[in-house]
Amino acid sequence: MQRTPTSPSPRPLARPATGQETPHEPGPLRFTVLGPVRAIRGEEQLSTGSPQQRALLATLLLRGGQTVTAPELIDAVWGDDPPEVAIAALRTYASRLRKALGADSDVLVSESGGYAIRTAPGALDVDVAEQLAAQAEKAGQSGDRVRARELINKALSLWNGEALAGLPGPYAETQRSRLAEWHLSLIETRLDHDLELGLHTEAVPELTALTAAHPLRERLRELLMLALYRSGRQAEALAVYADTRRLLAEELGVDPLPELSDLQQRILEADKTLLPSGTPESDRADPAPPPPVPLQLPADTPDFTGSTTFVHELSEQLATPNGRATAVWAIHGIAGIGKTALAVHIAHAARHLFPDGQLYVDLQGSTPTAAAPGAVLGSFLRALGTPDHSIPDGVEERAALYRSKLGGRRVLTLLDNARDAAQVRPLLPGIEGCVTLVTSRTRMIDLAGAHLVDLDVMSPEEALALFTRIVGVERVEAERDAAMDVVAACGFLPLAVRIAASRLVARRTWTVSTLARRLGDERRRLDELRAGDLAVKATFELGYGQLEAQQARAFRLLGLADGPDISLTAAAAVLDMDVSDAEDQLESLVDTSLLDSVVPGRYRYQDLVRLFARACAERDERPADRDAAVSRLLDFYLATTAGVYARERPGDRLIKHLAPTSHPGLAFPDDDAALDWLFSEGDCLLACAAQAGSGATLRRATDLLLIASDLAESGSHTHRYAALAAKLSATAQASGDPQAESRARSALARALSLRGQHQEADEQARQAMRIGRAVEDPAVIGRLPNLRGVTAILLKRFDEAEAHLLEAIDAFRADQDRPGEAAALCNLSRVHIELGRTMNAIDVAQQGVRIYESLGLGLRLANGKYALGQALISAGRGPEALEALTDAVSLFHESRQRLWEGMTHHRLAEVQLALHHPAEAAAHAEQALALGAIGGEWRRAVVLTLLGKALMELGEGDRAEACWRKALSIHDELGTAEADEVRLLLGRLAQHVLPIAGTAASSPPRPR
Repeated sequence: MQRTPTSPSPRPLARPATGQETPHEPGPLRFTVLGPVRAIRGEEQLSTGSPQQRALLATLLLRGGQTVTAPELIDAVWGDDPPEVAIAALRTYASRLRKALGADSDVLVSESGGYAIRTAPGALDVDVAEQLAAQAEKAGQSGDRVRARELINKALSLWNGEALAGLPGPYAETQRSRLAEWHLSLIETRLDHDLELGLHTEAVPELTALTAAHPLRERLRELLMLALYRSGRQAEALAVYADTRRLLAEELGVDPLPELSDLQQRILEADKTLLPSGTPESDRADPAPPPPVPLQLPADTPDFTGSTTFVHELSEQLATPNGRATAVWAIHGIAGIGKTALAVHIAHAARHLFPDGQLYVDLQGSTPTAAAPGAVLGSFLRALGTPDHSIPDGVEERAALYRSKLGGRRVLTLLDNARDAAQVRPLLPGIEGCVTLVTSRTRMIDLAGAHLVDLDVMSPEEALALFTRIVGVERVEAERDAAMDVVAACGFLPLAVRIAASRLVARRTWTVSTLARRLGDERRRLDELRAGDLAVKATFELGYGQLEAQQARAFRLLGLADGPDISLTAAAAVLDMDVSDAEDQLESLVDTSLLDSVVPGRYRYQDLVRLFARACAERDERPADRDAAVSRLLDFYLATTAGVYARERPGDRLIKHLAPTSHPGLAFPDDDAALDWLFSEGDCLLACAAQAGSGATLRRATDLLLIASDLAESGSHTHRYAALAAKLSATAQASGDPQAESRARSALARALSLRGQHQEADEQARQAMRIGRAVEDPAVIGRLPNLRGVTAILLKRFDEAEAHLLEAIDAFRADQDRPGEAAALCNLSRVHIELGRTMNAIDVAQQGVRIYESLGLGLRLANGKYALGQALISAGRGPEALEALTDAVSLFHESRQRLWEGMTHHRLAEVQLALHHPAEAAAHAEQALALGAIGGEWRRAVVLTLLGKALMELGEGDRAEACWRKALSIHDELGTAEADEVRLLLGRLAQHVLPIAGTAASSPPRPR
């Protein structure tokens, strides 16, 4: 949901720690001034009396505990016209406040002829807001914009409407203005962070509303221009500047600030520096000449690429005064990720900081014969000048002597390829001034005092840079896209990129495209990534060979899942384990760097590791066991998605007609948790349906797609959902499964309709209905006539639509499907609107709403309210339509239905414009553009036209023209009839026929 320009919802204030409270102990006393002035104890709101009494309270609260004299209070509350009994009134107010505060009355003190309120830290909302704002400023100065934005949002959430709402007196008025200005300044700062964090598209609706509310505030105009430009709306960004310059000239007789003019010029020049800034690479000094022996470091990699942030961070740590840096740095990551290259590179960069030498050893931790700590200590002692006869036999004695030899020295030690913390501990100097770098495939969480570094794969840019350094600029620049395909096929793994580049260098007759094609075959990719004694597969085999039997099984089976990652509960289903045992196996794989934990409870493979895991599964698992693992995952997704569907749609009969599953599915505490699961699992769920979409699991895959329709309707997965539905329908047709084909085509028809491809949607629904009737499939007999009715409405075939919808109503009633009946009634309302039966439209929409309300359906009630709002619009009952649509947009937002939420914002914009509220209309239209809406590009053009009308009524003609020109280009490309209306608007604008919005708002808009 987009932020509003007014104020976030109030949140509880921070409460000072008071020790453990019993259930009967009252909560701490808190005060609010960022909204109505209130005194709150725990959850109880205390009476603060009349407006003048609250004005006294606010004056004392905002003086920060200082004593305010009686004359000052009289001036604050009454100004130049106090009553004759002002002093007595003050005493009465103070007495009443003490009484209201009860046990906390001692916070209000009388002294020096005045009063003061002294609160506990965190007890006043404005103090908390100031602390959060100060922390945000500090975070922003340090470059942590994410943290700064989070803190500012917390501060803004403390506002609950207008500060000091309803208070009389000059002091309250002055403070109200100050706090309002501060509130707006915080919003500007947060929006600045939004833009730098890449949230420019999301910021446009809020900035549009803010500039309408504060038209002369140039900083907001500047931010809006930048947000529009970064959203690809350059013409509108320049139009904002033109509108601003004209407004300032007309209202104030001044020109825009230089900053605004400079931004306009930079937009005209397409200045690349206007893009969100990245993290700059810091300069580093060249390494000093090598110090004296021991100098055991391996040679640095000449073409070392990537990890610049960590290299700089660690170099700075090592350069701290007196060597008081982190003594041990443990770098871990999967095989081939470049741990050794990075550690060696850092060690070479830091050699000058360790004039007494650098020690190195390969601990062989990835092999069956890892180096013994005692033998390593012996070699280190010899390198430090200890003769053989002085080296003791025991490990502990050698370790003690090693530490003694390093006393007073500055030595850097690189322990490469360690097996575990037990192997490393005896080799740590533990001496101030000495630093140890450790590399390992194991995450050494049990190595006390170590700074753990999780090394990830390269960024695409870093991987391409490494590839280019090896292959040569000329060959790469000639085939840059193919080069990006190569490094992507390598999973951006440094070892794989190096091998691929070396193969290309060794084969001068190959082009980059040749290599990309060879790596495009996933089944042969690992075999292709071999050059000389370097092989990606061999490095993975070393780690796999050290796994225990249960770990190895988990590693193989989890690699079979096609999703981008996998949740713990889904993994438990694949492994046929309870969640606790599955978590133990997955975390053990994380510790060996064969699996990543991206966030708590979710896991993923690096791309090449996944291919290796699948190869191991094909080699080491029986086909039946592989199929069973995928089938268990499909059952998990089908059963759990059915549970989410049932929560959203109580009484819906579809889940009664699904294929049975072996998994019971997850249970959720509330609807929000269920929807959180569905949308977080969306990519994985669709990937599973695609993977299982053949053979014995085809019907379950199509059922999963059918009940996951929220993913399509939300707009987040519509295109992928449609592609998968098309694939499954073709597979079902080829395999002769009419039920699966009918259900897949039904899902495809719905997705095509959401994308605005109504003719294609109707054809798919027609075929699905024919096949579904032939097999008497109850899952589609009612739904497909309903869908065909909706499609016929959009194709303006209203008599046909009415026939389909009446058939759907009968079918839903026969199946006792009350939600389906309500949906068809609401859709029938739209037919009545188009055929001029306004009262019938309202009546059937209200019938649908009543059914939804009786069933307690949140999401479907939103559809009912939307239909009712359209019917009320057609009847010219704008305020009632506004109420219904406002309810609908809130419900759609709660249900994560972005496309329907966008549609409803479109309708709200129409109503607001009809009611002559252009600023509100523009804000809703911007929300619709940001969210998207059903109908694809056609709908976007319609909304842009509406936005232009609102902007014109606001006096922003240049930006209105930009909107209309964009709308016209879309309509012309689509060949839609609405192009003529837009041409008329542009023609009137060119002829200076203003204003034009009055004609658009003179009658209620007709729903489309």
